[in-house]
Amino acid sequence: MAEQLIISVSGMRGIVGGNLTDSVATDYGRAFGTFLKESCTEKKSKLSVSIGRDSRPSGKQLLSAVAEGLCSVGIDVIDLGIVTTPSVGIMLRELGCAGGVVITASHNPGQYNGIKLLLGNGVAPPSDAAKQIRQYFFDKNFDLVDSSGCGKITSSEQTDITHINKVLAIIDKGTIAAKKFKVILDSVNGAGGQITKKLLAELGCEVFAINDEPTGLFAHAPEPISENLKGLCEIVKTEGADIGFAQDPDADRLAIVDENGSYIGEEYSLALSAKYIFSKKTGKAATNLSTSRMIDDVAEKAGSRVIRAAVGEANVASAMFVHDCIIGGEGNGGVIDLRVGPIRDSLVGIALVLQLMAETEKTISQLVDEIGGYYMSKDKFTADTSQAQQIFNSAKKAFADAKLDTTDGCRFDFDDGWLHLRASNTEPVIRIIVEAKDQPTAKIYVDTVLRIRREVLG
Repeated sequence: MAEQLIISVSGMRGIVGGNLTDSVATDYGRAFGTFLKESCTEKKSKLSVSIGRDSRPSGKQLLSAVAEGLCSVGIDVIDLGIVTTPSVGIMLRELGCAGGVVITASHNPGQYNGIKLLLGNGVAPPSDAAKQIRQYFFDKNFDLVDSSGCGKITSSEQTDITHINKVLAIIDKGTIAAKKFKVILDSVNGAGGQITKKLLAELGCEVFAINDEPTGLFAHAPEPISENLKGLCEIVKTEGADIGFAQDPDADRLAIVDENGSYIGEEYSLALSAKYIFSKKTGKAATNLSTSRMIDDVAEKAGSRVIRAAVGEANVASAMFVHDCIIGGEGNGGVIDLRVGPIRDSLVGIALVLQLMAETEKTISQLVDEIGGYYMSKDKFTADTSQAQQIFNSAKKAFADAKLDTTDGCRFDFDDGWLHLRASNTEPVIRIIVEAKDQPTAKIYVDTVLRIRREVLG
């Protein structure tokens, strides 16, 4: 059976030439443009949208198709070219745009591409707005204009320098530069290589870049997880580097390899960044319900606390705005500092981690040891909406003594760990994330869920 086009709160994702065609992309651009016109009625001037793309070969064609759709409803388009996802969020605010579009399928394989939408504040649309845009797309409810009212397309070459300057403004460039860190960078032939090399050069680092050309022909599976980064680990070790950084294709996620060539995991990107931020200021952090307790440990030591939000970058960013958080992000390697922008940003993570290393004069492995760690497991299994609800109800009874958070599925907090069960927004599955002091403890919680699953599903 052909794979379905996915349209969720995060935007659209599909297989290029299959369910994601030029006409689909054009209509999605029209739907987004129509929504912006209806929601930005206070603006008297013509609306504009910034568009960027990751390096996938299909990106240029899809960008043109989305731009055509926006122009057809009277929206001007600013083409940013190949840039990171957080760069688009920065530039749309810098240029006073009503919204932004990123042509990216993030960490998905090369045959995929997608269309991510951002509102004027640089954040993805909330669920009600996303549903309205989706409905406009399916109903073909477009506010088309005649030829005299069509939008025009221009371009901007200022993205890299603008983004880098915002990152440099939140750290002490001189302190990092004095250390002359040797850094290995793996950008998986995505959008992050060129801008990140420029940032690291500004920070006085000796950079050895691999897979840095933005060809979109990924040198390895693009998700920055352990099994995909064996090459980076080996190079860090053989080159005697201080640290290795890995990005996903649109560079909103960051994974770290320590000086021994060991992959330390994406969860540490946020924990290490928070450790630096909290060393300077007391305040609140925000993350999602599926992120490691390590950030809670870091915050507690600093006299701070963590706000937990539903899974999704926009939910975390919203919590950061509401609670005036000084750091935030997600355990998938996404770090958010609102001084730069409300989007996960690997450049922010890189700068904060290097600043932490420079100021403490400690290696990355020493800093990781200070934070400590837990055993974490992630899995999923098939369940429709009705089955998912039955499983949630049974889990509530089985874990009646746990602290329960139902913001997004069910998160159960125990003294020695936690368990999060949530239904996917894009497929009929339940995701199960467990973290505990050790594997045997985690297995107890997982086995309970698997027993409930068998009872419900047969």
